[in-house]
This record gives sequence, structure tokens and C-alpha cells, in this order.
Amino acid sequence: METVPSYSPSIWVRMCHALPRFDLTMQMRDNSFTPDSWEYQQTLLVLSSLSAIALVLSLLVVLSFLIHYCCCHRGDGGRDAEEEEEDDDASGGHGYSGKKGRGICCVTWVSVAAVTLCCVAIGVGFYGNSEANDGMYQLTSSLLTANYTLASIDLLIWDTVAVLQRSVSGPLTSLEDVFGGNKPALVSTRSCRRLSERVASLLSSLSLGRGVRAVTPGLSGMNGSDSIVGLLTPVPPSVAPTLTPSSTANSVPAPFSPGWAASTLMVNEDYRWLSYVLLLLLDLVVCLFILLGLAKQARWLLILMTVLAWLALFLSWGSLGLETATVVALSDFCFDPNIFVLNSTHFNTGTSTEILDYYLTCSRRMTSPFQQLLTQSQRALSSIHSHLSSLERDALPRFPKAEKSLREVQQILNVTEGNFHQLVALLNCRGLNKDYIDSLKGLCFDGMEGLLYLSLYSFLSALAFTAILCSLPGAWRSFSRTPNASSNGNPGYESLPLSDRPSPPPSYSPSMLTGYGGNQSHPNHAHSRNLYSH
Repeated sequence: METVPSYSPSIWVRMCHALPRFDLTMQMRDNSFTPDSWEYQQTLLVLSSLSAIALVLSLLVVLSFLIHYCCCHRGDGGRDAEEEEEDDDASGGHGYSGKKGRGICCVTWVSVAAVTLCCVAIGVGFYGNSEANDGMYQLTSSLLTANYTLASIDLLIWDTVAVLQRSVSGPLTSLEDVFGGNKPALVSTRSCRRLSERVASLLSSLSLGRGVRAVTPGLSGMNGSDSIVGLLTPVPPSVAPTLTPSSTANSVPAPFSPGWAASTLMVNEDYRWLSYVLLLLLDLVVCLFILLGLAKQARWLLILMTVLAWLALFLSWGSLGLETATVVALSDFCFDPNIFVLNSTHFNTGTSTEILDYYLTCSRRMTSPFQQLLTQSQRALSSIHSHLSSLERDALPRFPKAEKSLREVQQILNVTEGNFHQLVALLNCRGLNKDYIDSLKGLCFDGMEGLLYLSLYSFLSALAFTAILCSLPGAWRSFSRTPNASSNGNPGYESLPLSDRPSPPPSYSPSMLTGYGGNQSHPNHAHSRNLYSH
């Protein structure tokens, strides 16, 4: 026997649901999912405000480092210059040894470590964004499948009602005219008419609260039924995923439509996914160009990246606040989603709680709420079939003109019975319950995991950009103290004034070099001593 799929909250949902909740007055609140309640909205605001507090702390840390670099080192210019000369003498003119050189190296490596942490956060963010997108895709796919099932149910209902109305207004009326002089045949024909109207009336009540106009047999003609059937013609979800209710005066808009919910979620998910991709690319560009600026010692590039790093810092803490509130709200919903669906007016308007509970739980011990209605319809169809058999056996030999109308009624009855069996299968809870469970798994497993990874990304990137903004001023100060190096590793003098440049070595012509070499072959030690004595 096929097992009924079940849903149980994950460990992450249980952990997030167990977090304490406080309102604006710092009082403990219940963690039940009631998004329309102002008290519950206050708890989400308090959770979101934690990221604002963290942002203020980050700004204070960065401000303290800026004060340290800008103010505390301003009066130490002379002493720093002397220490730099001593460090340059000790390092051979390269400026990377001694206390100052070690400070420059430390600041540079802190910036590199912060950029590395930012790159790790970006990788986590891309994974979390992909997981959240997969969860939303599974959710919308399940909603579209459920919408297709509901549209098929509505189509079968109204198609069957239209067919029965056609039989009442067409061949059954003709049979009554033919059998006018035969009382038993006339009684059977009128019984078929009455039973057909009964079946149409019973099936018209199976709208499942989707806001579709109920047709009363005998009051609506074929044109009205055909228009309803045209509105409810189901198509595969990949072709036309939404079922738009009629906007005519006689139609009532559905309080909840899976197709409308799926289309809305898909649009919002596209914007969310694109926003996170742009944010991740912004962080990646900032990190890569900071590394390039440190390697090339390009101050203008670091200044530009510092401005973007400030923007990324604000966006990281802001996104963390939204993600925290979303994770907590989603955990409250996913902890027991059936309670919210049963108690929410968005779902139970126009649909009884018994029907919702039947499709949400789909327990073997539960009886279908449509069982009595379907049983009555099945008995009515069987009675119609018995009356038609008696007419064919007793009345048709005496009234040959009734054969055509009788065959039409039998054909309509066969179509009705086929639609009825399909309707019974679609009204079973297994199909819609499977779509419901799949949607919960996509939202509460993949979606929840993706949001948690995105929260981790926002936290790590915020820490990384805080460290970057604290260390970059120290890197700027090191650029002016570090001399430019030529391609062969020797100190360059392009930035020094002419008066500070050492004089170049003397040049010798070939003749002078020859004479100098000849003199060196017979050295005069006395002449050399005289030269050194002067």
C-alpha cells in the first residue's frame, strides 16, 4: 500500500522557533505564527533591531581606529621621520624592516586577511542564495501542480453540469413529447430528468471555495455553462501556471488561489535572487580591487573602494536584519503550518475547516467530506441508467421515433459517468496532500537552509568590511614611507627633487680607460701615497 507523505520540522526550524521573543516593551511574547498581530510584528522588529545595534558598534570601532590613525600620529611626525631613517639605514633603503616595517607588514596582512574572510563570506552567500532559490522553485512548482489539480476538478464539475443540462433541455424533453401517451414511459423519462437535475445540483456544490459561480440547473442555459467551462479549462503548469478567476459581475474572487500565489512568489523570488547576486558581486568587486590597490599601492583606488566598502557594510548589516526576522517568522510557520492554515481567514474563507483538515492531514482514519455527496450522485446515475434500460427494453419497440433521443441520453450518461470517476480520483486527498507536503519541504528545508546561509554571509561580510575599514588607513600611511622600486629591485629616484639626488658616477672614454689600464700595469706606489695624503 502506498504510504502517505508526512512532514516534520527540521532541527534548524526547532532551534529558531525556540528563540525567546520580546516586544518593544521587552516583555516575553508567544512564538506562535500570527503575522497579522501587532504584538508578533513587534517581536520581529526587535530581532531586526539587533543588526542596527551591531551596525552602531561597527561604526564606533571604525571611528576609533580612524581617530587613532588621524589624530594620535599627527604629532609624531618628526620622531617618525627619524625612526624611518634609522629603519631605512638598517634595511638598506627598502623601508620594510625595523619597527615601522613590521607595522606596515602587519597592517597589510590584516587587510589581506579581512579580504580573504570577505571572499569566504561571498562563497557562502552564493551557496545560500542558490539553496533559497531551489526551495522557492519547489514551492512554486507544488503550488502550480495543486492549482492544475483544482482547475481540473472545476473543469470536470462544470463540464458534467453542462452536459446534464444539455440532456435535460434536449433529448429528455424530446422523449417526454414522444412518450406523452404512455404513462410508464413518461414517468421513467421524468425520473431521469429529475435525477439529472439532482446530480447537477450536487456536483455544483463541489467548488472547493475557489470563488467560482455555482450554476443552478434550469436557471442557466448552455451559453452560461460554456463560458464557465472556458474560464476553467486547465492547462499544464509549464504553459499557463495561473488560473485567473472571472472578473464578471456574477463571479466572486477566490480568497486564495495557488496559481496566484505561485505567480506572485516567482516574481518576488526573481527580484530577491537578483538583488543578492548584485550584492555579492559588489562585495566581490570591492575585495578584489582592494587587493589590487594594496599590490599596486594605488591610493585613489583604495579611496574609491573605501567608499564602496562603507556602502557594503551598511547593506550587510541591513540584510542581516531582514534575514533574521525572516528566519524567525519562517521557523514559526514551519513548526506547525497546519494550525496557521486552519486558523487563517485567507485560507478558510469559503472552505470549511473539515475540508482543509482532510487535505492537510490526509489520514487513513478520516472520511472524505465529499463521501456522502459522491455516494448520492453515484446512486442517482445508477438510477438513471436503470430507467434508460427499462425504456430501451419496453418503450423503444413501441415508439421507434424515440431511438435517436434515447441514444443521445445514453451517450451523455456515459460521458457523465466517465467524468464522475475522474472527479472521484481527483477529490482524493493524496494528490493535493502530496503537493502540500512538497511545498512545505521546499520552503521549510531548502528555503530555511538558504536563509541561514545568507544570514551567515551577511554576518561574515559585515565583520570583514569592518576590519577592512579599520586597516586601510594604516595601509595609506605606509604608501608615502615606502620608496618606489625600479624593475631590477633598486630604489627609484623619480619622485625625489634634483637637489636630493646623489651625483652619478663619473664616465670614462675608451682612451681614458686604456690609459688608466696602462698606468695600472706599472703602479707607482709613491704617487698613490701622495694622492691619498692630499
